[in-house]
Amino acid sequence: MRGFFLIAGVVSCLVLLSTSVGAAPGLDAGKRTISLHEAVTRTIEHNPDLRAFDYQRKAQEGRVLQAGRAPSPELSLALEDALGTGAHRGMDSAQTTLSIGWVLERGVRQRHIDAARAGSSLFSVEADIKQLDAAAETARRYLVSLAYQARRVNADKTVQLAEETTDAVRKRVKAGKTPEAELSRARAELARRKLEREDIEHELLSANRRLAAQWGETTPDFVRVEGDIISRPQLASFETLESQLQQNPEFARLLSDRRLKKAELQLAQAQNKPNWQVNVGVRHIASSNDMAFVTDITIPFGKRTRNPGRIAEADANLEKTNLEKNAAQVRIKTSLFVIYEKLQHSLHVTDALRGEIIPPLEQALIETRRAYNLGRYSYLELRSVQAELLDAHNALIEASVDAQRNIIEIERLTGVRIVQPTSNP
Repeated sequence: MRGFFLIAGVVSCLVLLSTSVGAAPGLDAGKRTISLHEAVTRTIEHNPDLRAFDYQRKAQEGRVLQAGRAPSPELSLALEDALGTGAHRGMDSAQTTLSIGWVLERGVRQRHIDAARAGSSLFSVEADIKQLDAAAETARRYLVSLAYQARRVNADKTVQLAEETTDAVRKRVKAGKTPEAELSRARAELARRKLEREDIEHELLSANRRLAAQWGETTPDFVRVEGDIISRPQLASFETLESQLQQNPEFARLLSDRRLKKAELQLAQAQNKPNWQVNVGVRHIASSNDMAFVTDITIPFGKRTRNPGRIAEADANLEKTNLEKNAAQVRIKTSLFVIYEKLQHSLHVTDALRGEIIPPLEQALIETRRAYNLGRYSYLELRSVQAELLDAHNALIEASVDAQRNIIEIERLTGVRIVQPTSNP
């Protein structure tokens, strides 16, 4: 469940219900709504790829079990001095030896066990990473659905604004103060805005379907996701985040991989020693009907080094993991800095739009509409102010989406929560 607990921190940033653009009250009222917490939980429990990974875990458990199995002893029966000629005719002088033999592994089996256990440790870390990746992907898809919900709310407002403008133009046409062409243009603009809203609705349905696919469903049982896309998170400093980079699961994987490579090197070194064969048994001497104890040991001789290639390979692989860790540290620190800068920029854009751009444009629209109704402004001037305001609202949504996406990626890099929920300023 490591992936669940790490990515669940994004809930503090996404799931803040309010009456702003991302969570309009009354939208799809009474219909099924899903939270990020529930979406991630479903993913961890039912994701098809994660479930298939369980069988790989069982296979690894089988390797550990097999590594602990000792070679089976061998039972042998030998018949000598029988069925010959002269004094050895028949079985009168036969010697029958029954013995049991086994291999002295000289520590090889324990090295097999160590390597298998190290492999299990690495597999466990990879399973955590796979869960974390699945949870992060769910958060991304959840964010896409949340973004389309916000775009749909904005599209509804756009259509409403176009309808109000069309009504205002119609009144001026009836009063003979505006040419008929302006009404045609207003109607065309209304139709275009309705098409844009319909396109967003289709995209939202597709986004919800892709989200449900994360836990193996082809038909979503929800129509909404919870959250406010433009909520303003309070971030930890870059220095704090950088100090948390050791929590990155990639480092845990490299550490486990190093243990595995070290165990493989020790195994190759242990296999470099020749196995000894020991046999112990009893011998029956038919001529005197006596019994005797027999034993022998087989020790291979020759070159002491039997495994130079595998030892060199294992040693090189161990050194490789050390270099990979250094390379990963540079890569991850660089990625963190780049993403953090993008996040800071996105948050600066959202602050500027919410505090310095949208409020003046809203006031300008009020004044322009009043002036248009009084005949002081043209339709073109009214349409221009409306377009500027709508573009600003769309830019706010897109900047907020970028910020939330960067937060998800930073939490994926650091393995810890980086935000705390705050109320909108």
